[in-house]
Amino acid sequence: MKSISLFALSILLCFCTTKLPAEQAKGTDQEIKTGADQTELYLPLLKGKRVAVLANQTSIIGKTHLVDSLQTLGINIVKVFGPEHGFRGNASAGAKVSDEKDERTGIPIISLYGRKSKPSKEDLADVDILIYDLQDVGVRFYTNINALARLMEACQENGKRLIILDRPNPNGYLIDGPVLDMNYKSGIGMFPIPMAHGLTVGEFAMMANGEGWLANKVKADIQVIPVANYAHDMRYDLPVSPSPNLNTPQSVLLYPSLCMFEGTYINLGRGTYFPFTVLGSPAYKGIYEFSFTPTGIKGMAETPLFMDQVCYGIDLREYDTEKLRASGQINFEWIRELYKASPEKEKFFDSKLSNQMNTIEMQIGRGDFRQQIIDGVPMEVIRAGWEPELTAYKKMREKYLLYP
Repeated sequence: MKSISLFALSILLCFCTTKLPAEQAKGTDQEIKTGADQTELYLPLLKGKRVAVLANQTSIIGKTHLVDSLQTLGINIVKVFGPEHGFRGNASAGAKVSDEKDERTGIPIISLYGRKSKPSKEDLADVDILIYDLQDVGVRFYTNINALARLMEACQENGKRLIILDRPNPNGYLIDGPVLDMNYKSGIGMFPIPMAHGLTVGEFAMMANGEGWLANKVKADIQVIPVANYAHDMRYDLPVSPSPNLNTPQSVLLYPSLCMFEGTYINLGRGTYFPFTVLGSPAYKGIYEFSFTPTGIKGMAETPLFMDQVCYGIDLREYDTEKLRASGQINFEWIRELYKASPEKEKFFDSKLSNQMNTIEMQIGRGDFRQQIIDGVPMEVIRAGWEPELTAYKKMREKYLLYP
């Protein structure tokens, strides 16, 4: 809690950090209200200020975009920063995004997923206070928390306060997978957290401050506007797709278990309208009956792996995700199954064949996983190797929790 300002702490104490007990939270009839929805808590902080916002299509108040709403409420928004996929969320995964003007509002948009990754001194010269409001999905390799950390660094470097409008984590029940070995630090893994970290972005920001993870171990001046009536194990279907390739509740819940396939020679449904719910390659013809054919889809995957080729594999569109919730674990059996069934085992972990810069080591966060799968090591033995670090992380995490 040391990283929150005294004013923020007073809000938390008088507000929803009168935490509901876990049992009560599970059964509450009160509606979850995001930080953004509770304008009464942060509008007074913005009045008369020049405001910048890091936002995308998930940044909404009710059904209206945060930027549009704040302008209507008389807030002076001088610029918007855009993350991966852009401010309105229509850029393909990994595609560099250029600066532009927003067609609806005329506000200048500065991309933080192009020629720069965080605001410059010049970008912040005419800004008094910043807002971060992006929906996260609770996994290490989803880049929104990286954008948050860089924004926190820029705010500290330029003496600006950052207001974080917190949102529920749809995979908040899940804390699993290896804690990142920092030898494999990359753009999809920047912090020593497990694959599924069990935090909201507000809690992550407090952890990054408290654990000294920002550049030069600086601490940003942050203020978290917490979610009301929320507990980590609550089911929460996102009102807006967090990115073009996570476009269904099913894909969001499967994402922690399927994104590791980005480090393999397997298509995860990119190039279909149901990404992150199917797995396959042409090599499995005659082994699996289910098939799909990836094609180029603008704004989603324009040159997907195995484009225009029939892929055979596993269909998880009807998979009961309650099994994941009941286990409380990432499912590693799908990667074990597909490796075992592969007639091209020598290609399975060759991410270069799929033009992926991300290796399986970057995805998993350890250097031994590839060989363990090749050798058929039992999953309980694999898990035992990373359990001490995961247990230590869970204990450390408790210091930064805002919700039961």
